This record gives sequence, structure tokens and C-alpha cells, in this order.
Amino acid sequence: MNEVVFELLKAKSKVRSIKTDLVFPSTVGTKKGERNLRTMFEKAVKKADVEDIRFHGLRHTFATRLVQSGKDLYQVQSLLSHKTLSMTQRYAHHYPESLREAVRVLDKRGQNSAQF
Repeated sequence: MNEVVFELLKAKSKVRSIKTDLVFPSTVGTKKGERNLRTMFEKAVKKADVEDIRFHGLRHTFATRLVQSGKDLYQVQSLLSHKTLSMTQRYAHHYPESLREAVRVLDKRGQNSAQF
């Protein structure tokens, strides 16, 4: 959990019901089911006027942003609770610009020495 999410949840904890330890309880104070979470997600997507996004896609976005920020695949694997590195690789996507950046490393090496 990053600092932004932590601070948002901390603020919410000041106004949530004290009858439960749940962060987002149902109206009767119990754990919300998967269906309720999907419904809330779909409402948020509609309110944000975002198209073509699925709940599971958030895991792909999470993995991709971490890898593109230079985080190690093993760290991402651990955060996603994947058993295998190959599964994590399926989640971490690259966009063309990130691949170009990787190749630019060769340009920098060429500037430091005339020959390889």
C-alpha cells in the first residue's frame, strides 16, 4: 500500500463505523461480497467516465507501472503473490517507448568508449 492510499484510508477510519474493523463494510457492518465490490467499481468507472477498463485489469496496470518504473520483477511477483516469475511477466506489459528507452542505454555506452 502506498502513502496516498494509506492516508485516504486513515482519513476514512475517522468517519467509519466503530462497530467493525472493516474499511468498507456493508450497510449492516459485514464484509462486502465480490458482487458488491464489482458494482462499486463499475459505478466509479462510470462516474470517472473511463471506458474499456475491467477490475482485473488493475492488476496488470499495477504490475506494468512498477516494472516501467524500474522495479525488479521479483518484487512485483511478491506484491502480486504470484507463484512463478513467468506469471508476473504476463502481467507486466511494456509499451514501445519503454522498449526504446532500454535500447538507448547502448547509445550512452557508445559515448563513454569508442569501442565495445
